[in-house]
Amino acid sequence: MAKTFVGKIASIKMQDTAVVEVVRRVPHKLYKKLMKKTKSFKVDTKGFEVALGQDVKFAETKPMSKDKFFKIVEIIERK
Repeated sequence: MAKTFVGKIASIKMQDTAVVEVVRRVPHKLYKKLMKKTKSFKVDTKGFEVALGQDVKFAETKPMSKDKFFKIVEIIERK
């Protein structure tokens, strides 16, 4: 079972690759206040027309390059 994530496209400057940011809200260990944690993933975009700021759903795949392990499953929001 492949892991799936939902994130926002942050960069489309590479060929067939986009950088997608996933924002999580996690409680602080001591104070329990919710904080935003952001992580960036490089995602394969073959077969999809993507634009900056779109929300996308992407899933884990076999490695495609040194640091690209994910592929877009669907575009959630069109801009």
